[in-house]
Amino acid sequence: MDDMKNTRPKPPRDLHEHLAGLEAAGLLVRVDRPVNKDTQLQPLVRWQFIGGIPEDERKAFLFTNVVDSKGKRYDMPVLLGALAGSPRIYAMGMGRPTSEIGAAWMDAVANPIPPVTVEKGACQEVVMTGEELTRPGGGLATLPVPISTPGYDAAPYLTATLCVTRDPETGVQNTGMYRAALKATDRLVVRMVARPGGAGGWVHWLKYRERKERMPISIAIGGAPVVVFTSPQKFAIDLDEYAVAGAVAGEPIEMVKCITNDLQVPASADIVIEGYIEPDVLEPEAPFGESNGYVALEAFNMPMKVTAITRRKNAIFNAIISQVTPSESSVIKKVAYEPLFYAHLRKTLNIKGLKRVVLHEPLTNLRPVIFLQFDFGAPQTEIWRALQAASSFIPAFGKVVIAVSDDIDPTSVDAVLWSIAYRSNPKEDTLVLPYRGGGQGAQYGDRKTDSALLIDATRKKLMPPLALPKKEFMEDALKLWGELGLPAVKVPSPWHGYELGNWGDDWTEFARNAVEGNWEANGLQTLARQRPGLDAETAIRSVEKKN
Repeated sequence: MDDMKNTRPKPPRDLHEHLAGLEAAGLLVRVDRPVNKDTQLQPLVRWQFIGGIPEDERKAFLFTNVVDSKGKRYDMPVLLGALAGSPRIYAMGMGRPTSEIGAAWMDAVANPIPPVTVEKGACQEVVMTGEELTRPGGGLATLPVPISTPGYDAAPYLTATLCVTRDPETGVQNTGMYRAALKATDRLVVRMVARPGGAGGWVHWLKYRERKERMPISIAIGGAPVVVFTSPQKFAIDLDEYAVAGAVAGEPIEMVKCITNDLQVPASADIVIEGYIEPDVLEPEAPFGESNGYVALEAFNMPMKVTAITRRKNAIFNAIISQVTPSESSVIKKVAYEPLFYAHLRKTLNIKGLKRVVLHEPLTNLRPVIFLQFDFGAPQTEIWRALQAASSFIPAFGKVVIAVSDDIDPTSVDAVLWSIAYRSNPKEDTLVLPYRGGGQGAQYGDRKTDSALLIDATRKKLMPPLALPKKEFMEDALKLWGELGLPAVKVPSPWHGYELGNWGDDWTEFARNAVEGNWEANGLQTLARQRPGLDAETAIRSVEKKN
């Protein structure tokens, strides 16, 4: 196993190496015509998420001719979809197949490799300070920051961020993916998750506020994907994300000290914005389209005074598609979180009948709705233990948790609803758990607590087959469909009939006779079984088994 790890290609060392790999794999679209970052750029890429393009066919987009609504042309390209346009793109950034990603993260958390400090980094090839930050069109205005939700967002926003802060008591750095609104050429407003279990940066800010000291903060953009992938993860607050990234990369992450504060940032980053946040003042931030599917309205958040902007000479501005899911931000979480939930339930809690965990992605953004798939026959006590554990594992996850059996595809909501409709009794198979913490977006509402709905929609007994033609007949018909030149069809789940235990050899023979044209033989057999004195709809098995 160790030899296999040593021979595996390492993940890309920076964004540029990753980009080359995507292009070689046919996963990069270059757009050389002028594209308006304020009105066109994000909506264009969003179409591949809402336009029915299969997940594995989604691509990264590199815009090389970026303009804004005032006609300004930027000399820096913008990249979208390169981190997690699809699980396949994410896997390329990790340097391993998707099936190994969950285990890789867990191993990295258990065996971190501390970063190393270097004197110089590519992220500081160009340095902007002083008057360069405050002159008209200078500072942040030199960056081609796109508007994520044109028509609703109040500003261009930094999205694919590595926001670095340091605990003033322990000295441990924390990195989070927080949004930051452009307010002036030298000012941002950063939004950190301000609730229990929220952002590490927010916890640090509380400590600085109590000490009446300004908080140093640096925001890195770009860099090795394995480094950026740590930013939205829910690691322990005292665990250095760069040590986890080093373990995934197989070598220490190189860090460099910032120019105007004492924080350390990835040397391979494309852009670094340095500054500080005052402890005693907040500024209105938003509206901004959030990943819960609604536009966040104005709230007071942390203004950041920019003291330096450094970058590579050939810097690329990297952003992500967020807001309504599926999106790039949801893929980043989904690929890592599903194995995390599975490991917790299957291995830590020893729930052996569990086969799969699916965090529902479209519109709901993974957190509220979770599907658990079980082997048929799994004890109900284990199913209910898993339902409650999934709802309590991570705060804000698991508002609705539904268990289904192994014949149900948990990625098909239609199949799940079918299972709820015909395999659950709401009086016996549902449970409402009160007094949960508010979920994502709760800070914008008037409810401080929430509840959870747990549903056991598993198969409790043997059932008749699914009423679709058997697989071989559907496959033959699909082949004929193609030969006839009919429009391409999607293959949903379920798409063919299958048995669910309540079936017999005699009925198999009846079906075989029917498709072979021998249906009259079936009639002769049932003629011999005629009986008087019964009510209509009397089940055959209830009568003939008694004799």
